[in-house]
Amino acid sequence: MITGIGIDVVDVARVEQMLANQGERLLARLFTEAEAAYATERARPALHLAARLAAKEAAFKALAGSDEARLIGWREVEVIPRPGNSPTLRFTGRAEARIRELEVRQVWVTLTHTDLTAAAVVILERA
Repeated sequence: MITGIGIDVVDVARVEQMLANQGERLLARLFTEAEAAYATERARPALHLAARLAAKEAAFKALAGSDEARLIGWREVEVIPRPGNSPTLRFTGRAEARIRELEVRQVWVTLTHTDLTAAAVVILERA
């Protein structure tokens, strides 16, 4: 049974501008070290960062429904790449507590991007 669903779209140019203005500060505030490293190793880091921002926002929407869920931080949802497979999400802190509260057994995530936009869908499923 689906217990949560979220979708989000992020403008790549906005992420490029944020990176230009805030650089390392932005990376440290919004992304885990692994996410930042993954993106910055790519030719256009903003494409990959935008997709991760979209996934985090989509996850926040899927996890919504409690006062505690509104407090989930950016770094408490992490996009984990899996070579040859779809990425997955890792939840820590308040996000992990909300996953347990919702009795989530399966997390589905898909990311996509063009030169202009990045998007993500997150579906949370319980038994």
